[in-house]
Amino acid sequence: MIATALVYELPASSSSAVSSTTATRPARASPNELPDSRDERHSPLGEADGAVPDGTTVFDDWVPGVANLDPVLLGALRRAASGAEQDRVEFFVDSGWRSPEYQQQLVRQAVLKYGSAEEAARWVASPKTSAHVSGDAVDIGRSDAAAWLSDHGAGYGLCQIYRNEPWHYELRPEAVEQGCPPAYADATQDPRAQR
Repeated sequence: MIATALVYELPASSSSAVSSTTATRPARASPNELPDSRDERHSPLGEADGAVPDGTTVFDDWVPGVANLDPVLLGALRRAASGAEQDRVEFFVDSGWRSPEYQQQLVRQAVLKYGSAEEAARWVASPKTSAHVSGDAVDIGRSDAAAWLSDHGAGYGLCQIYRNEPWHYELRPEAVEQGCPPAYADATQDPRAQR
C-alpha cells in the first residue's frame, strides 16, 4: 500500500520506470472533482492513517479508522447499530479516526476544491482541532443510517454536530437524558475549531 501511495504522488515523467507504473495508478481528480470529506478512502495515504475501505462497519476492529475510535464512542455506535438492525439499517463507516497527516491532506484537498482556506474550514478541521484525529468523531455512510441516527442517536448519546454534515456524529453522553444540543451551522461555528 505504501509503495502504491508513493508512486501515486510522483509527477508524470517520460522515464520507463514511472511510465510503467502510470497505467496501474488511479487517475488523479481535477480540483473540481476532489473527494469531499466523506470520500477519502481513495487517498494516497492508507488504512494505517485512517483511510476506510468500502463496506467497513462499526464492528470491523481490523480497520484502524474504526479500532482507533474512542472506546466509549465505539461502544455507543455498536449499541446503536445493533438497535438499527431491527429496522434493517446497517451502519457503514465512511471515516473514523484519522492520523494528523491524513487530516492535513484532507485540508489541502478542501482548499483546492473550495478555493480558499476559509471556505475549506467549513468542511474540514485542522489536524490540531479535528475530532477525527482524536478518535472522537465518525462519519456514517449511507443516508438511511444517518437518518436513523438523526431520529434515534440521542438515545445512545450520538449527536450530529454540524448541520452541513449530516453524516458526522460525535458522542454527547448527556444527550441520553437531555437530547442532542443544537448543531452548529458548520465547523467554523464550533468553539473547538478556534483552539
